[in-house]
Amino acid sequence: MGAKHPAASVKAIRLIRPGCALELCDLPVPAPGPLEVLVRVRAAGICHSDAHYRAGKSRVEPLPLTLGHEVAGVVEQPGREVNHLKPGDRVCLHYLATCGECGYCRRDNEQFCPSGQMIGKFRDGGFAEYIVMPARSVFKLPEEIPFAHGAIMMCSSATSLHALYQARLRAGDTVAVFGVGGLGVSAIQLARAMGAGTVFAVDINPRKLELAAGFGAISVNVNQGDPVATIQELTQGRGVDVALELIGLPLTMQQAVRSLAIHGRAALVGITDKDFPVSPYHEIINKEAEIIGVSDHLAREIPLLIESVRAGKLNLSGVISRAVPLEAQAINDTLDQLEGFGDDVRVVVKP
Repeated sequence: MGAKHPAASVKAIRLIRPGCALELCDLPVPAPGPLEVLVRVRAAGICHSDAHYRAGKSRVEPLPLTLGHEVAGVVEQPGREVNHLKPGDRVCLHYLATCGECGYCRRDNEQFCPSGQMIGKFRDGGFAEYIVMPARSVFKLPEEIPFAHGAIMMCSSATSLHALYQARLRAGDTVAVFGVGGLGVSAIQLARAMGAGTVFAVDINPRKLELAAGFGAISVNVNQGDPVATIQELTQGRGVDVALELIGLPLTMQQAVRSLAIHGRAALVGITDKDFPVSPYHEIINKEAEIIGVSDHLAREIPLLIESVRAGKLNLSGVISRAVPLEAQAINDTLDQLEGFGDDVRVVVKP
C-alpha cells in the first residue's frame, strides 16, 4: 500500500519569480479528481530545461509553480473512476496532462493538445512530496527498474527516442549526437539499439565523452578541433544521415546542420531563443537535407521505452551522477551547475 501522506501540508520546491532562486514552500495536500491519481514522488530528475525555466528563458505559468517534469513514484490514491491503478503501484509519469479527446490527442500527437499542460512548466511538477496527474499519463514501472531510472526516462530518454523517430532513423544510418548529457547518453544507446551504424558523440567534456565511448560511440572532442571538420574527415567527406542537437546553442545547431550528408536529417531538441545562420542552397537544397523540430515525446512511446530498459537495450546505471534531497539549496546548486554545463550527466531529487 502507499504511504500515508501528511495531514496538513507537503513540501515543494517552487519557482516564485523568473531569474530568482527556487524556494521551499508548504502546500496543501493535492487531491485527485475522478480520473486522476495522487502519486507519492520517489524520484524526480533535474533537467537542463529546469535551468531555462528558472532563468526565464522559457515561459512558466502560473507562478508560483513547482518545477520538475521527470517523475517516478508510488500510487497513493487513485481517483474513484480509475480502475487500472491501485495504491502501492510503482509508476512513472508522462509529463503531459492532456484532454485525451481533441484531434491531436486522438491522433497520438498530444503534445499539441490545446488544453495540455506540461508538469513543472504549466502545472505543478515533481520537486515535491506528492503530485497529481491524469490517470492516462501514469504508467506502471516494473520492479526491476529503479525509481531514479524511471524518473529520468520520462524526459531525457523519452525525448531522445522521439527525436530518433522524428529523424526517421534507419538501420545502418550514421548518427551524430551533439551533447552527451542525459538525453545524449540515451540517444546513443537507443540509436544503436535501432540499428544505427557509426554513432559520433560530440561534446567538450572529456568525462562525458568517455561515458559515451563506453556505450560504443566515437568521441568528437570539440576542444580538439572543429567538430564538423572532424565528422567529415571520419566519414570520408560524406557526413552523417542523422544529427541530433540536444544542447540548445545556436552554434551546435548550425554544426548539426553542417554535418549532414545528402538526404541527412537534423533533429533539433535543445531549447534556445536565439537564431542561427543557414546557407539554404549549400546546406539544405543541394543535399535535399532536412531540419526537423522535436517537441516533447508521446505517451504511446513510453511502453516501448520501458521495454528497451527491461531488455537491456538502454542502460541508465551510469547516467545518474548523484542524488540530492528535496531542498531548495541543493536543487538551486544543481541548476547553477547545469547552466555552466558542468560534469553532471543527470541528477535526481529523492524526497
